[in-house]
Amino acid sequence: MPSPALSTRAETTSRRRLPQWATSFGPQIVTGLVVGVVLGLVARAMPVAADGNENWLVGTVHTIGSSYVKLLTVAVIPLVFTAIVSSIANLREVANAARLAVQTLLWFAITAFIAVIIGIVVGSITQPGARTGVSAATEKAPGTTGSWWAFVTGLVPSNFLGLNAKTTVAEGAASTSLSFNVLQLLVVAAAIGIAALKVGAKAEPFLQFNASLLAIVQKVLWWIIRLAPIGTAALIANAVATYGWDAIGSLGWFTAAVYVGLAIVFFAVYPVLIRAHGLSVRAFYSGVWPATQLGFVSRSSIGTLPLTERVTERNLGVPREYASFAVPLGSTTKMDGCAAIYPAIAAIFVAEFYGVPLSFTDYLLIIVVSVIGSAATAGTTGATVMLTLTLSTLGLPLAGVGLLLAVEPIVDMGRTAVNVTGQALVPTIVAKREGILDEARYNAERTGDPFEDDDTVAAA
Repeated sequence: MPSPALSTRAETTSRRRLPQWATSFGPQIVTGLVVGVVLGLVARAMPVAADGNENWLVGTVHTIGSSYVKLLTVAVIPLVFTAIVSSIANLREVANAARLAVQTLLWFAITAFIAVIIGIVVGSITQPGARTGVSAATEKAPGTTGSWWAFVTGLVPSNFLGLNAKTTVAEGAASTSLSFNVLQLLVVAAAIGIAALKVGAKAEPFLQFNASLLAIVQKVLWWIIRLAPIGTAALIANAVATYGWDAIGSLGWFTAAVYVGLAIVFFAVYPVLIRAHGLSVRAFYSGVWPATQLGFVSRSSIGTLPLTERVTERNLGVPREYASFAVPLGSTTKMDGCAAIYPAIAAIFVAEFYGVPLSFTDYLLIIVVSVIGSAATAGTTGATVMLTLTLSTLGLPLAGVGLLLAVEPIVDMGRTAVNVTGQALVPTIVAKREGILDEARYNAERTGDPFEDDDTVAAA
């Protein structure tokens, strides 16, 4: 009978014989991207259905992709609530908790400032509005606009979980959809966590229950994240099949300008900040890459939040007590792509399109809106809302938003990828500056699976 050591060694050898893509999360996501592009091209080449609707392959990938994003989003509410309550309870063990919060907000502002400056420079050099082929006939009034009061009203919870209901009537049938405001959820969870600390010993059973619930939610998330390669393939296939290159068309210069700005921040600014704090650039990107990839295909910082928080903690070495506070906060108020680069370039585009010259004061206003505007629109986050806030501040026509709708999904992929990366970057920098970063974990070799040690932790 073989010894347990020999059996374990044989099992390990058997697993190692499998190809890397079959055992590592990162390569699985890349494989999903490649498969998705192929499926998208096939679906785009297929004829439409006899009734004029989309063909069966487009419908299939759309359903699978949207369903996966819904699964991720559903997990956000219990994750944010339980994680925030636990993090506040555990902050008793973290020195300078208030200093951590201030440092986080400060670095949110610093990186947003750098990103908006890059957006203004890129927009001024490329002049996307002067090279467009679209006409004013394509204008559409934005359905939602930003407001400087949105941040204040967004802080006040409308109910216990910050849920919002919207009912629409179409063809005589009414349908109701629910959405949630993560910022309001943060406020509720923070209030409960602080209250639990004030109550003292009587709150210990609640805190223990909350910790147990958090562990259960994380296990469910592990199952959902395991489906990411399938969701990735479906999401990218739907994007390719639906938009392809046709949507870029006459807005090619604008699209290229946005991606140039995003690339500078992603490949230049972030690495400089990482190196300036004595950290390995390679280790950071290998750690955050699973969340960056998922953010690109899902186009949702909120949907990617569970994975972003996990890689920040497990791969980058940020303490759980701090990561569970900083990452959810960043998912609503830290958006270098949507709230800095994009509105800066888009505002220049709209001004050039309508022949409105921008003064030095206007550029200063763009900077101010971008640095603090993401917080002002946190109650109704979104790049379109952020753009309307910028345009209204500058006095530019809001109808200019409709000119850019054709390429909105295409640029949103890159914006979200940068957003998600920045949401992991700031907690990492702050943790390093405060001396609480686990650098051994940060520099550890990646297995490609940010949830790998869940079973080990559960069994301990």
